[in-house]
Amino acid sequence: MRDKAGRTWLSCGLLICAALLWALPVWAAPPGEEFHVPVEYFKLPNGLRVVISPDHTAPTVCVGVYYHIGFRIEPRDRTGFAHLFEHMMFQGSQNLGKMEFIRLVQTNGGILNGSTRFDFTNYFEVVPSNKLETMLWAEADRMSGLAVTDENLKNQQGVVGNEVKVNVLNAPYGGFPWIDLPMAANENWYNAHNFYGDLTDIDAAKLDEVKKFFATYYAPNNAVLAIVGDVDPGEAKKLVEKYFAAIPSSQLPPQPDLSEPRQTAEKRVTKKDPLAPRPALAIGYHMPPRNTPEYYAMGLLEQMLVEGDDALLRKELVTKRGLTDHVEGGINLLGNMFDYGGPMLLSADVRYDPSTKADAVLEAMDAAIAPLRAAPVDAPALDRARVKLRSSLYDTMGEFGGFGLMDLLASFALFDDDPGRVNSLVGQFEKVTPDLVRKTAQEYLRPENRTVIVVEPAPKQTAEPAKKP
Repeated sequence: MRDKAGRTWLSCGLLICAALLWALPVWAAPPGEEFHVPVEYFKLPNGLRVVISPDHTAPTVCVGVYYHIGFRIEPRDRTGFAHLFEHMMFQGSQNLGKMEFIRLVQTNGGILNGSTRFDFTNYFEVVPSNKLETMLWAEADRMSGLAVTDENLKNQQGVVGNEVKVNVLNAPYGGFPWIDLPMAANENWYNAHNFYGDLTDIDAAKLDEVKKFFATYYAPNNAVLAIVGDVDPGEAKKLVEKYFAAIPSSQLPPQPDLSEPRQTAEKRVTKKDPLAPRPALAIGYHMPPRNTPEYYAMGLLEQMLVEGDDALLRKELVTKRGLTDHVEGGINLLGNMFDYGGPMLLSADVRYDPSTKADAVLEAMDAAIAPLRAAPVDAPALDRARVKLRSSLYDTMGEFGGFGLMDLLASFALFDDDPGRVNSLVGQFEKVTPDLVRKTAQEYLRPENRTVIVVEPAPKQTAEPAKKP
């Protein structure tokens, strides 16, 4: 499975295929009643936030642990550490040897994954529901005592380095646009540093620094535990208390200031890529703050512009002008519009033929966006965007054995202290009016609020033939 940037969810490549086919959970409301996800939320004395959502559609359970440390909120002198620990968490703990966590899930007929995102690092397992206790024990074991050894550190430094070389440094369009856009669009270092492709701090990491990082950020008061599936909430709560309550909390540093200034002039960047077969262009617009009326309006603008065959950018660039065969994009290239906690971009990117000029691509994009800024969108178009968004949201909730819903619940607990928000999302989008869409487009889809990156293929340098003596 891949995110909008085309990255496999588990960047360290440890996705374990399931031996069984899992039925997808379904939360169907009775006729005449509103859609509702059951949510139970509580906190342990050590600060661990716990979300439980029972669903008895299939005899499976999804367990996820989200740590509030991600690509952009890692310390200034520890760039890449969030990503490094995504790898380290599979290297063994107090009672599980190297890679035994993976084998434990496999031998119990389950699947697992993990990833590093902008604002968190997450780990999850989908297993038969009678193995819930086993998974809670295993997650608590590595939270309370990861094997942070010199051998494991050196091994994973090499693994991370090779991963970056494969995914970024030696890949066509490496880092485009999921790394390039945030670095170019943002002013604040936390939002703009090379969170994935710069290995300087990782290569220089010392064992005591790594141990301190784990002790600080991989603590219960910096985490959310989410359980979705065929469980009894009362029994699940007892198991959570049994295995997690004794883990001590840590002294957390203040969260960094992630704020960005209002952008008042368009930014343009050109990137030479010797491996790219064709030129490419990406645009990124700064998003409104989360949970504001404009934020929900921007979610509907995303649906209108980039999602589906009826998307305005697709109609203009592909169907009408034939400038490209595909338009990618969305809000948050490393997830979705709900699972992040700081500044974000709405982006779109295309690849096109060398005979096409970048300005022609940008002009076509502007032609698709301009009507949204000039007048209120008509009611049928707004209703269609709402239908598309609801469909996407419900698909997300049901995907991958409960992971999609678990991701939403964990994110809302982590960033809003309110996983019950999942039941109010649709209502927030219903409140959006045509005039709010226009006002949001006027402010946030203005050219001065965007960053443009153009990728130009650059032939590799060839050595000159030796001159004859």
